[in-house]
Amino acid sequence: MRTTSSGPAAPPSAPTAGGSVPCGEGQTRLLYERHHGPLLRYVSGLLHGDRQRAEDFVQETLLRAWLSTADQPADWAPSRAWLFRVAHNLVVDWTRREQSRPERHQELLEAHAEPVDPISEAVHRCFLVDALSRLSPSHREVLFYLYVLGWTGPDTADALSIPPGTVKSRTHHAIRELRRRHPQHTLVAA
Repeated sequence: MRTTSSGPAAPPSAPTAGGSVPCGEGQTRLLYERHHGPLLRYVSGLLHGDRQRAEDFVQETLLRAWLSTADQPADWAPSRAWLFRVAHNLVVDWTRREQSRPERHQELLEAHAEPVDPISEAVHRCFLVDALSRLSPSHREVLFYLYVLGWTGPDTADALSIPPGTVKSRTHHAIRELRRRHPQHTLVAA
């Protein structure tokens, strides 16, 4: 639900999946006017003052309320407690998703960032793509973790769920194969 200078705009009365039409514009406007402020204050508190994100959650909550009216009796209106619970669940779900995203890759990339000549980088990348594409997937995977991500052997073994000895063996055989196929680039495959 977006607001304009003349007041809050209501979503169009389009049929839902069940074929019925959600509540009309007047009911939607009333829902918005009654609950927008308290919901916004509540969600802002949950998000420690992030008002923009809180507004997004409030809009999603009110949208879900509007869509829910199609499946309810004609005189049904969502209570404030129902709206608060929906908003709370949206914030909790979002927080869990954000916390489950691993930050390790970003930290590794930032730690290894260095200025690079774009032309030589493109040539080097083409060579690597061609050379690595000729390796087996398991060898390619180990080299990616060790040399591109910069992980240690034990970390690579944990990530791939294989023994550390297998990581060493695959690395040895992959580098040997790269050196065999590209003897002129032994420094790249070292």
